[in-house]
Amino acid sequence: MAKQEDLFRNVISHAKEYGYIFASSEIYDGLSAVYDYGQNGAELKKNIRDYWWKSMVQLHQNIVGLDASILMHPTTWKASGHVDAFNDPLIDNKDSKKRYRADVLVEDHAEKIYQKAQKEIEKAKKRFGDAFDEEQFVATNDRVKRYLSERKEILERLGRSLTNEDLKDVKALIEELEIADPDTGSKNWTEVRQFNLMFGTKLGASAESASDLYLRPETAQGIFVNFSNVQKTGRMKIPFGIAQTGKAFRNEIVARQFIFRMREFEQMEMQYFVRPGEELKWYEHWKDIRLKWHLSLGLGEENYRFHDHDKLAHYANAAADIEFNYPFGFKELEGIHSRTDFDLKAHEEHSGKKLRFYDPELKENYVPYVIETSIGLDRMFLAVLSAALKEETLEDNSTRTVLKLPAILAPYKAAILPLVKKDGLPELAQDIFEELKWDFNIQYDEKDAIGRRYRRQDAAGTPLCITVDHDSLEDKSVTVRFRDSMEQKRVLITELSEIIAEEVDFKKWLKSE
Repeated sequence: MAKQEDLFRNVISHAKEYGYIFASSEIYDGLSAVYDYGQNGAELKKNIRDYWWKSMVQLHQNIVGLDASILMHPTTWKASGHVDAFNDPLIDNKDSKKRYRADVLVEDHAEKIYQKAQKEIEKAKKRFGDAFDEEQFVATNDRVKRYLSERKEILERLGRSLTNEDLKDVKALIEELEIADPDTGSKNWTEVRQFNLMFGTKLGASAESASDLYLRPETAQGIFVNFSNVQKTGRMKIPFGIAQTGKAFRNEIVARQFIFRMREFEQMEMQYFVRPGEELKWYEHWKDIRLKWHLSLGLGEENYRFHDHDKLAHYANAAADIEFNYPFGFKELEGIHSRTDFDLKAHEEHSGKKLRFYDPELKENYVPYVIETSIGLDRMFLAVLSAALKEETLEDNSTRTVLKLPAILAPYKAAILPLVKKDGLPELAQDIFEELKWDFNIQYDEKDAIGRRYRRQDAAGTPLCITVDHDSLEDKSVTVRFRDSMEQKRVLITELSEIIAEEVDFKKWLKSE
């Protein structure tokens, strides 16, 4: 656990040092759970968004994009259930005066039990080597079976209690499991109570005439209220999808773990409209598609797992999370939900407008069912950053810090480095920069010794370094150094564009899975 905490601290420190993430309003001591993306962070975030958008919209004939407004008519949130049911179960510790999400305390406890089972499995793997049969071991080892059974019972009970809004049983579960305040170890808890997460605001020229509005807590409703507009103007046929990225806002009382849980965050969502009765087929389809998208980035298959929901939201008949192994354990990265026809029917009822589709094959009108894929862009950013940060010991026993970002996501694709700041090398390096900048985001760097510049670019995540030396003036060649392998090779200046393009080719990356 201490090692994981150290890794997480390193990620946070590295993110600031290399211009990825800053505390918001830092000169005024910051604002809790709000962050700014620096010069490298803004580029990485944009590249993640583009990678998602291209794979979701550009590669699917029947999925189109939308950019709905943050402010929406307040009845939207009554229809969606957010006014009445968008709550978190919170609990306070009487001694530390700190507030926690009660469900997260229980889930974290269950995760610790799961990790105990995983340790037993890992020990057995080392003991038996290639002869190890993990499935048989899990089914027959009493200790592992006990751990997994205990975890399952805890999560199932938590799910039932939350579904039934039985907050007294949630507290009873915390007490029975002897869950303590993570910071102080105190077990002196208050009752569990619900807290609505929406931010309120006002619309109007004066306080007397202003209307009460909400900052949107999710982007999905902007898609649902535009269902008919998009379907008719785009002549869309079932099944079809509408994709959107954008900011959402939640008044998270317990915001923690850096950018994992924030009050202002960005979502990348797609709502896929299907025939009633076919929703579970498409639900499985999108689970498979989305996992392949994640795996295409090469962050390690072992870092992902599916978690099926024990407690379903009021609108869903199936739901699963793709969880990622962050430095603080497996947590939700993306949700795939079968939302039934709840949303469109609710907006029909509250607006009085029909949100239906005439199916020419079935010759009938119906309210489509919806499959949702929803990923937090900030959580994806943290997953990429934490998986990419490495400390390596080299052959000469020296160490280097390297950020092995997928090249297609890296803020800068290459750095142009003149070996020295004289003898015409900067001029040639600038000429190369001017030629490549039209197609790629690249850097020019001439400060410090070449070795130090290599290390700086490694830590910033730049995939390629292009060194211009004295021979370059004669043979029109440069040395290309590859970040991950540190391999160097001599190439013609005219070949640089092709080499960089190959590293960041969208088709190559997405077809890797």
